[in-house]
Parts: sequence; C-alpha cells; structure tokens
Amino acid sequence: MRQFREDLPREEKHPFVIRQMTHEDMPAVIELEQSAFRNPWSPELLRRELDHEWSTILLVEDPLPGGGRELLGLAIFWIVQDEVHVLNVATAPQHRRRGVARAVMEELLARGRHRRCSLATLEVRRSNEAAIGLYRSLGFRSVGVRPNYYVDEKEDALVMVLDF
Repeated sequence: MRQFREDLPREEKHPFVIRQMTHEDMPAVIELEQSAFRNPWSPELLRRELDHEWSTILLVEDPLPGGGRELLGLAIFWIVQDEVHVLNVATAPQHRRRGVARAVMEELLARGRHRRCSLATLEVRRSNEAAIGLYRSLGFRSVGVRPNYYVDEKEDALVMVLDF
C-alpha cells in the first residue's frame, strides 16, 4: 500500500511504503537522523520543515508482520517554482544497500515531474561515494563545489543537478 498527496500512477519496483511525515512521526524520525548522521537535524529544524508548505518530508517504511511499519529512511525536499531542491536523504544504517534511498529519490523526482519542474538540485559530501553513485545513476551531474559546506567536518559538498 502506498500513500501519496497526489494520485500518480506508479510502477512498483520496491516493497516499501512511502508516505508523508506527520508530527506523530517525530520521535522515530529523530531516532533515524541520530543513527544516520554525525550531525543530525535538530527536532526544531525538522518541525519547521514539516510546517512549511513548500517543504515535503517523505518517509520510507517496511510493513511489519501483524501490522505496523518500521522506518527505514527519509527525504526532505522543497519544490519552489520549477525546481526540486533535495535537502536531506537518510537511510537507517542497518537498512543501507536495500534500495531505500533510491526508492525515496525516485518518488521525490516523480513528484517534481508531476509539478512540471525542470530541474532538481542537491549538495552531497564529496566523500560520500555511495550517494554520489546513486545520484549519478538517477541522471544527476556534478556542476560545482561548495568549499567547507559541511563546516563541522570541514568537508566540501559537490553540487549536483538533474535536468528533467
């Protein structure tokens, strides 16, 4: 079962449930952020994104036997004018290499296409080879570098763009 804000025809290529975050999901999302990143998003920042009308937080879940779901990953993105801007993609460490990030990226790009966006952008750590490989496989290309973008780790970000 998939839940969407808009009814869009989709081909199922994965077993996950993808849905929009609600305030009730906050504890699980905070736990995921803390397990996925050295510098996770704060609860306040997540709350603000949840309340902005231009921001969307999608959750990727696994249905559990007997009901309920396990949170596997998420993506936070904006759609502004004709651009999708990806702010955050996270996968729980124990669920990496299962296609979680690909599934949520495909969903957010489909939403951008549905809204007639012409461009998607994101920043990614220069050292995050797995994420860079995923983004390239989805059609993103590197267009620049933001020096020292990740200040706490003194790491540059690659700026990547996808033309729809």
